[in-house]
Amino acid sequence: MDPYETPVLSAAPANIPRGNWLRELFETLLPAVAVVLTINLFLAQPRVVHGQSMEPSLEEDQRLIVDLVTYHLREPQRGEIIVLDLPERESGPPLIKRVIGLPGDTVEIKGGAVYVNGKSLQEPYLDQNTAGAMPSQLVPEAHVFVLGDNRGCSNDSRYFGMVPFEDIVGLARLRYWPPGDVGMFE
Repeated sequence: MDPYETPVLSAAPANIPRGNWLRELFETLLPAVAVVLTINLFLAQPRVVHGQSMEPSLEEDQRLIVDLVTYHLREPQRGEIIVLDLPERESGPPLIKRVIGLPGDTVEIKGGAVYVNGKSLQEPYLDQNTAGAMPSQLVPEAHVFVLGDNRGCSNDSRYFGMVPFEDIVGLARLRYWPPGDVGMFE
């Protein structure tokens, strides 16, 4: 080749089928979509906090990752933050609440405090007393009693009753948005 000759770019060889790029796209995207769907349907889901019922622990529009597996392996524990769907609610997003009473517990509200099995529940996550009163109630088997952390502004077990295990979507594990609030729940 003459060093002063300008190289000529040629078209792609005619024997390469035009559909290869489409096949490569599907081979790349299909497994990625399958992995995302599997995780979202069976392992973990992102959720948005709606409302003020969990303040100061959770604030409106924060984003959470909800673990969908744990409650298939064990029962909820007192103090955990859960996401629940109530079938009798006609619409609206799932609720986010804190587990207060476990199966077999008696829960009572009096004098600004929550009592579980006759003992005042220590709730360091609250910034207010629990107003009002509620007579002692027994939590039935396979149910939990839940309250929002913002007790003056929460639709919770005081109003809709005990929550059956099958209505629990999952366990709130991680807050990921806004970036300044990122962290695991204890």
